[in-house]
Order: sequence, then structure tokens, then C-alpha cells
Amino acid sequence: MDGNNSGDYGADSIVVLEGLEAVRKRPGMYIGSTDTRGLHHLVYEVVDNSIDEAMAGFADMIYVVINEDGSCTVTDDGRGIPTGMHEKGKSALELALTELHAGGKFNSNSYKVSGGLHGVGVSVVNGLSTKLEAIVKREGKIFRQSYKIGVPDGPVEVIGETEETGTKITFYPDPTIFETVEFDYTTLQNRFRNQAFLNRQVTIDFEDRRTGQKERFHYDGGVSEFVKYLNAAKTPLYPEPIYIAGQRNGVDVEMALQYTDGYNEIVGSFVNTINTPEGGTHVAGFRTALTKTINDYAKANNLVKNGRTFSGEDTREGLTAILSIKMPEPQFEGQTKAKLGSSVAQSAVS
Repeated sequence: MDGNNSGDYGADSIVVLEGLEAVRKRPGMYIGSTDTRGLHHLVYEVVDNSIDEAMAGFADMIYVVINEDGSCTVTDDGRGIPTGMHEKGKSALELALTELHAGGKFNSNSYKVSGGLHGVGVSVVNGLSTKLEAIVKREGKIFRQSYKIGVPDGPVEVIGETEETGTKITFYPDPTIFETVEFDYTTLQNRFRNQAFLNRQVTIDFEDRRTGQKERFHYDGGVSEFVKYLNAAKTPLYPEPIYIAGQRNGVDVEMALQYTDGYNEIVGSFVNTINTPEGGTHVAGFRTALTKTINDYAKANNLVKNGRTFSGEDTREGLTAILSIKMPEPQFEGQTKAKLGSSVAQSAVS
């Protein structure tokens, strides 16, 4: 080993990053990347908190606006982030927005299921924004606090009275962190459409004030309507998707599937409305159950001979399916939540 590169390594070499410094130092650890995917992940994190309020039964309207100045505003009619003083000597609102792993998602009494499980979402958004403003309506008052690069401009203040409840977050992505701070309408449009399909009780209003585009997402048909949407340009083998819903081992399972005359397989999977593009244990359970069910049916009705069976690929040819599960404390492989690792999900689905 080259001794010239060793240098001095003592107690003074240990660097402690305070507050949200770690997020700014290594943003990829929290949002996956600093390209356009990471930029849009900021929006996802804020909207996911509103979706969590909806899943808990406290919200049904979410408004997302891309403002003319390049900022993004997310508003919901949920309970509003708590603003009272915490035992740590700060407002609960300030803690949620400035401390990693601080939030109601760790308390099962507040949220039985949650997409923003890790408790870093909104605080990470704050740390990676040049400015952020939080306005909270609850307990008859309107509270406000603003931040610059994750640091409060001042304490939480009361700016008015109201009978409404909810949270409004406006943030400005930091151009020194991201390769681009230009939000893409289509990327966000697809995300919000999916979330509305998965939460039939929710309405998401999306507006881009840069272009004047507006859209409302609300689907009473839920995941079945989602499958129909995906098969709009295909020829289904039967008119209505097969819909299955139930609960096992504390996991709520909802799925819809429909075969077409095509050859490709499309299986969209979600955990607490979070898309898992890399699948995981819930998808493994679904595929195992589907193959077994079809083979059991074929055998019971003498549809196959000489003990032959269908392979998994055979049973999924031309399949379009949406699998959505909701469970407490899902274990994802990484903060970006692309793949589910919870073993209980596999047995629940299969």
C-alpha cells in the first residue's frame, strides 16, 4: 500500500453532519438520483403524505400545482401536520420538516398503513429545496413556517383563523443539487393517475400554471378501471376484469386481471399505493398463486393430459394485472421503495 496516501486519521477526521446536511451531501441515498427522476421524487414524497391521509380516512381532495416560478405546491384537506410543542422543545411541524425519521408514520395509532414509512420524505424535500413554505390548517387556526435550505426562517406563526383542516406545502428545488429543476407534466400526470386508480375515494386535481394545463383524476372503478385503461388499445378475451379483494395476515390485498389476445405480460404492483417497478415478495406470491390456480383447474377438469402442467410464463401470456396491497410497516429494499422485501406479503397474496 502506498504510504503517501495514508495521511492522519484521528478523532478530528470523523465528520458529523448535523440536521439535513447529510441529505445535501449524499442526496442519492434518499431520493435515488439527482437527475429528473430525483427531482420528481420530491413531488412524490409530498403527495404520498397526502395519500396517506386519504388511506387513513381523513382526506379526499389533493391539489397539485406547478407554479409559474418553477415551484410546486401540494395541498390536501387532511388533518394537518401537528403544530403543538413537542417534548424536544420544538413545534411538531418543525420537527417533521427538519429532522430525519420524525413523523407520524412511526406511530400505528396515527397511520395503520403508510407509503411514506421511513419518515424522511418531507424533511428531505425541505433539505433539497432553496425555499419551502408550510401552511397548516387545524384546531381553528392557520399556521405558517418557512425555511431556506432546510433551516427555519423563524418559529411557527399563526396567520389566521379557519374552520378547515389540511396541509399546504410549496417548495423550490435547489438548482445546485439537481441536474434540472424543470418539472415534466407527463411524468407527474402518470403518477397521479395511478394513485387515483389505487385510491378510488381520492380526487387529485393537477394544474400546470406554466402552460395552463389542468386535469382531474378520480376513478370509482378503482383497480378494475386501471386494468381497462391499460387494455384500451388491446382486445380483451372477456369484457370485465376479474376482481379479487381480501385480507390475510394483516395485509389488505386487491387485484384485477384481464387476459388479451396479445403475448406480453403487464403486472403493475403497488404497496400502500407506492409503485414497486422491481416487484418483490407480493408479486412472487401473485405469480405462484396464479400458476397453481390455473394448473389445479386444468387438472380437475381434465384439460391437460399425461400429467403436463402450464409453466408460469404460459399462465401470464397476454395478462394485464394490477396488484395493490396495503400493509403496516412494509420493508422495502432501499429508500426509493422500488422492491418489496416483506415475507408476509408473499403468503398473504398467494
